[in-house]
Amino acid sequence: MKAIILAGGYAKRLWPLTKNKPKQLLSVGGRPMIEYIVEKLETQKEIDKIIISTNEKFGENFKHWLSEYKPTKDISLVIEPTLSEKDKLGSVGALGYLIKEKNFDEELMIIGGDNLFEFDLRDLIYYYREKKGNNIVALYDLKSIQKARSYGVATVDEGMRIIDFVEKPENPPSTLVSTACYMLSSEGVRSILTYLDKGENPDTIGFFIKWLIKRERVFGFVFSGKWFDIGSLESLKEADLMYTKNKGEDL
Repeated sequence: MKAIILAGGYAKRLWPLTKNKPKQLLSVGGRPMIEYIVEKLETQKEIDKIIISTNEKFGENFKHWLSEYKPTKDISLVIEPTLSEKDKLGSVGALGYLIKEKNFDEELMIIGGDNLFEFDLRDLIYYYREKKGNNIVALYDLKSIQKARSYGVATVDEGMRIIDFVEKPENPPSTLVSTACYMLSSEGVRSILTYLDKGENPDTIGFFIKWLIKRERVFGFVFSGKWFDIGSLESLKEADLMYTKNKGEDL
């Protein structure tokens, strides 16, 4: 199984910190935040390769980081041909570019590179197998309608199948939000290319999920513990504080 870390955004909300440095390489707890994700992936026996998807502007930053990091699994970069926010491919567009570049036609784990969480990825893989290889979206219960307005929100049935998904709704139907962590079957991976070929929105994965649930079975995996979606200075400081406080512990 291959794992993809999405790191192709320009993070303008974090300027000036991200003007010349990708968000995923900003320090959290004294080390680049992406390393927490990479280390979680490296502990999973089923994952044999990690691919980091980034852009031309930050390609050299990641090459330098990778030259100093000592991986225990094969890690490679795929660099999309964009240099700014206005010509970026978007999350789904970047996945489509990567799938074509690598000629992927297999199940994939996909994680946002600014998405720090406490749960063990082994539990996600087990859940994916339990659901017979159907597509999975990792969900987190914010327990707040107000906070849920800022995320993609899922509605699930009794069997945890996602029956509705809406991006940043004014009136969220639930407090279960998407956390930029997914398991896609080989059919789900092919559906990304179909979705893009139809001219659908390439920017946010939530729009793809909304499209996908009408065509394939997609289940929610609800996890607990700490979760940080690092998209602002406030969330960066909050994550840095917790990881610094818990340095040396397995989060």
